[in-house]
Amino acid sequence: MALPILESPKYTLTIPSTQKTVEYRPFLVKEEKILMLAQQSNDQKQIMSSIESVVEACTFGTVKAKQLTSFDLEYIFLKLRAKSVGEISDIRCKCEKCEEYTEVSVNIDEIEVTQPTEKVDSKVMLTDKIGVVLRHILVGDMSSIVTAEDVTAETVTDMIIASIESIFDESAVYPADQSTHKELSEFVNSLSRSQLTKIEKFVENAPKLKHAVEFTCKPCGHANNFILTGAQAFFE
Repeated sequence: MALPILESPKYTLTIPSTQKTVEYRPFLVKEEKILMLAQQSNDQKQIMSSIESVVEACTFGTVKAKQLTSFDLEYIFLKLRAKSVGEISDIRCKCEKCEEYTEVSVNIDEIEVTQPTEKVDSKVMLTDKIGVVLRHILVGDMSSIVTAEDVTAETVTDMIIASIESIFDESAVYPADQSTHKELSEFVNSLSRSQLTKIEKFVENAPKLKHAVEFTCKPCGHANNFILTGAQAFFE
């Protein structure tokens, strides 16, 4: 005899970068296991991979995680977590004075993607005749770039390459996805410091998932005020 199948409630959210509305459901037990195993591994790549797979499953396959920006992915994951585990999350926050930890309750359903105070144009002129059109780096691009603790000159080049949508001059537009990595790398390495800075300014001014937290340290009584950033701060 077939067992009854439980129906999950459905909700909607709006993807920050595209303003597209998608349906989602809370985590199921099988997805909670995936997240728990990833958390126990303390492996950042495994944690991100688990977040990607859970986001895809809970949005009924309509969202492709690797095609999202990192801030889109983090935002969707927090919305899933709020409906699955609860809106209030207890975060261990480090005191800036005594460096001891205090548990702080945060309503994760109130956290939104924050736009940069300075709007940077995605079209950047490098010379009078040559320019680039930039985009926010996608999750799929990040999987091929090493983690922050392994940052090298090659990493920086790969980050810049990942942010280029196209290159143009007076006569043509050259889509980045139609160029080889070697060609793009040679292009980036031919830039001057001032030209590279123009591109870096766009990358650094990407929207971010962040939340201001104020708390009084229990061990020393110091009043703290700092910013939590990224979904992994709320992963526990």
